[in-house]
Amino acid sequence: MKGECTVNGVMTRNTELLEAVEKKLAEEKVQFLLASFSDINGTSRAKLVPSKRLASVCESGAGFAGFAVGDLGHGPTDPDILCIPDLSSLTILPWQKDLAWFAGTLTEDGTPWSYCPRTILLNVMERAKGMGYEMKTGVEPEFFLLNQDEKGEISPSDPFDVAKKPCYNQQALMRNYDFLSTLIKYMDDLEWGVSQADHEDANGQFEVNFNFADVLTSADRLTFFKYMIRNMAEERNLVATFMPKPFSHLTGNGCHMHLSLWNGEQNLFESDGDLRGLSDTAYYFIGGILKHARALAAIVCPTVNSYKRLSALSTSSGATWAPNHISYGGNNRTQLVRIPEAGRIEFRAMDNNANPYLAAAAILSAGLDGIENEIDPNLIISDNSVLVESI
Repeated sequence: MKGECTVNGVMTRNTELLEAVEKKLAEEKVQFLLASFSDINGTSRAKLVPSKRLASVCESGAGFAGFAVGDLGHGPTDPDILCIPDLSSLTILPWQKDLAWFAGTLTEDGTPWSYCPRTILLNVMERAKGMGYEMKTGVEPEFFLLNQDEKGEISPSDPFDVAKKPCYNQQALMRNYDFLSTLIKYMDDLEWGVSQADHEDANGQFEVNFNFADVLTSADRLTFFKYMIRNMAEERNLVATFMPKPFSHLTGNGCHMHLSLWNGEQNLFESDGDLRGLSDTAYYFIGGILKHARALAAIVCPTVNSYKRLSALSTSSGATWAPNHISYGGNNRTQLVRIPEAGRIEFRAMDNNANPYLAAAAILSAGLDGIENEIDPNLIISDNSVLVESI
């Protein structure tokens, strides 16, 4: 039936919304759609669909041979998995306005597919909702812009970016003005609310900060952000990498996640009666993260290269800025869980090799366990940190 689709991941027959999206696509002269989903490793998979087929793909899905995709629970004899676009994730490409991207949720035989990373996150979100919580997140994905020579050797794309402490270097920032300003304009077109961009601690490394949102929207945006950065780099004959540790002597790429729990307009992590501005709920959430830190590491730091970032002893700048202990503290960037200000915490172990949906689902699950069991992360014993144990 026309109108079958997903909205924020929930199957619905919202004909009115479908018609509104179809109208917008026609007004914006969008000719094609990317029906996209994330595989277990966080790689985007997609099919190109004519925009006039939106209703059809919402009803029947874009079919994929699951075994060809990778570890999604399928063998070569299994039927197709179907990608159902989430209409609420409509993203018209700022650099190619005749093309729109949709985050999709996988189904098989008309039911949600349990191996779909986005479905896994949606299930955890539903559990949190039943407890009266909605998680909101903001992510900070770091990336390098590189040149690659004929031998495959990589180096920072800016040959003048050689300072031992290049973080926030104005000259290096401005030499990359074209790339960064174009990126910010694209993100503004998408109404993501960019706050700032900077040169990070490693040569050739950058970060762009944008507004927090509900956890599903943030995961969708991170997925699209990585695609957008790589596309922009390829257009300029550059290589963009989110690899956790591409250079042994330079600071690695993290993807720090700022998070809080809400009930409607109320931030449940905030408290006026605490030195750090956190509620008991926030501390229990931290307790859950610390309790499950080792298990979380397998999901938020999923590759060997991830641990080269976490266990690096030194860099040319003098610090790695990556957590390697199960710890939390105040405004201290070496902690696993940092408390930058009242009402939110920052989880600093995650890197960009993580699947955005699985990482968010795992972090939320760990925090909910902390709340349910009132896990005390221990009182802060110094101004900097509470050290629990090594990862």
